[in-house]
Amino acid sequence: MTASFIYDAVRTPFGRAGGVLSGVRPDDLAAVVMRSIVERTGLDPARIDDVIFGDANQAGEDNRNVARMGALLAGLPTTVTGVTVNRLCASSVEAVIQGSRAVEAGDADIVLAGGVESMSRAPFVVEKAARAWPSAGNQTLWNTSIGWRMVNPKLPTAWTISNGQSAEKIAREWGISRQSQDEFAARSHRLAAQAWADGVYDAETVQVPGAELTRDESIRDDTSVAVLAGLTPLFADDGSVTAGNSSPLNDGASAVLVGGEGAVDAEPLARIAARAAHGVDPDVFPIAPIEAANKALARAGYTWAEVDVVELNEAFASQALACVRGWPDLDPERVDIHGGALAIGHPLGASGGRIIGHAAHELARRGSGIAVVAICIGVGQGLAVVLER
Repeated sequence: MTASFIYDAVRTPFGRAGGVLSGVRPDDLAAVVMRSIVERTGLDPARIDDVIFGDANQAGEDNRNVARMGALLAGLPTTVTGVTVNRLCASSVEAVIQGSRAVEAGDADIVLAGGVESMSRAPFVVEKAARAWPSAGNQTLWNTSIGWRMVNPKLPTAWTISNGQSAEKIAREWGISRQSQDEFAARSHRLAAQAWADGVYDAETVQVPGAELTRDESIRDDTSVAVLAGLTPLFADDGSVTAGNSSPLNDGASAVLVGGEGAVDAEPLARIAARAAHGVDPDVFPIAPIEAANKALARAGYTWAEVDVVELNEAFASQALACVRGWPDLDPERVDIHGGALAIGHPLGASGGRIIGHAAHELARRGSGIAVVAICIGVGQGLAVVLER
């Protein structure tokens, strides 16, 4: 088997739901980052063996295999195939993992992986009626932006609570206070804003033509623990999870170029050293990354004390704090050093590509190191990747 490497990674700035990118179709967002990564690397696009893109929704304009649609819109040759994968919030992590496995197995030399989501443009859907033109009764209109829909009644009701309710459950069971959640959220905004001001994200972002953003749209420079403390809990009257310490709804796309050694005429950003998944009960999905990352580190032959950078997707502050607490040998200051999804945003299918891409770029900036990328997934899963340079 050969090794797999990340040669480049790029993303759009993430837009707020209903914001600057809300007028852009998801297949067009995907095309932007696909086209950009080919142009940045000077790669002959005909050499791409496959395009693997993640997308959590797939109910609207992202239907009918958005990976293939994006590749066609990006101007890639029609000989370049595409497949769309769905592991909900970790869809683009899954895309990178599948691409790296194909490279390592010898089934591909170069794979263009990544993901896309437009939570603004996710449609409302309705189930088909039992018969045509029913004369009585009502139909439920489901919002496909996020969360459970058309739930199978055979599943235990304890499992089918909302993601926010799960975040509340973790906060309660792990003793994570409202103040600590708000402090973590304020930190995320502060670090993200500073990183953009310092130009950290310049090398890994590309503008969407006609919908330019100077940075991620959800970042709030003026937020503080005091401001966040004034927000009302969303999921329980006596709860601690608010809009301020939860990730927002967003639009965006990310792309990661994966290849074997020497497959691309450029120095790799990082090597993909190990991958792992872990499952838990659906109602405690926020803690699944703990064991996923532990497994991946063990497979790579490293310990937490050796890790230089952690990119943990911040779905909720309670989730992120629980995960950090679950890795007692990790220095918490190494987690999301340039902000996380609480500030940057969480366009479901694109988030994994963002955190893998940023971890790879950060290792390249440092010249060496070990990074752990971890993400929680609704319905009780976690996924993790270890990168090294």
